[in-house]
Amino acid sequence: MSPSISSDAPQRPIHFGPFEVTNQVFLTTPHSFALVNLKPLLPGHVLVCPLRPHRRLTELSPPELTDLWSSVQRIQRMLARHYFLSAPTPTSPSPSPSPTPSTQSSSSPPEYLGSFNIALQDGPESGQTVPHVHVHVIPRIRGCTAKSTATPSDELYDRMASEDGNVGGWQWDHQQSQTRRPEPGGQFPRIEDTDRMARAMEEMETEAGLYRGILNAMEQEEKELEKSGVRKEVESVVPF
Repeated sequence: MSPSISSDAPQRPIHFGPFEVTNQVFLTTPHSFALVNLKPLLPGHVLVCPLRPHRRLTELSPPELTDLWSSVQRIQRMLARHYFLSAPTPTSPSPSPSPTPSTQSSSSPPEYLGSFNIALQDGPESGQTVPHVHVHVIPRIRGCTAKSTATPSDELYDRMASEDGNVGGWQWDHQQSQTRRPEPGGQFPRIEDTDRMARAMEEMETEAGLYRGILNAMEQEEKELEKSGVRKEVESVVPF
């Protein structure tokens, strides 16, 4: 493991938005940190954040983005090793004393023995309650906390947009460092599958063409900025 990646206790205070979360942090990297939740939606539900308190994903530099998602992958592998190699009880964030071994081949990587929800609420309108970019990493344990096959919907998404998923509210209750308690939000309106009609190919091609045009305009603006000597930390994106 790189000396700049550490699973030791942090040696300096770490903040998640306005909240100090140093004692909740279990991983630090050159640009990111990971912390345990005060009220996890499911066992193993953790958060991964950039060290700098960026409010929106578009504020991260390319090195910060790479580091953030590499950290998410590392934590997936760790959680898979802890939760997927046994069958813990759904009410406890830790494996039961007598775990039930997985029935899948032992040659499979641990992360293939279960699944994950990876979610990022980017801005208050999406349900973000702490103004600091954070990625939710939530293991779905086979035969225990996996999505029900009885319905096409997943209750987890409703819970993320409700008080159950109010990360900022929980931290406020714990530290009360803000004058106003954050409120949950970002719930998708309920749409019946029967109301969702497949679009015509022409409509989809028109939309794809619109996005290509916007991306081309953005690239031209970036080239003009480079010519004028203004540096922007953006990656060149070539539309297909």
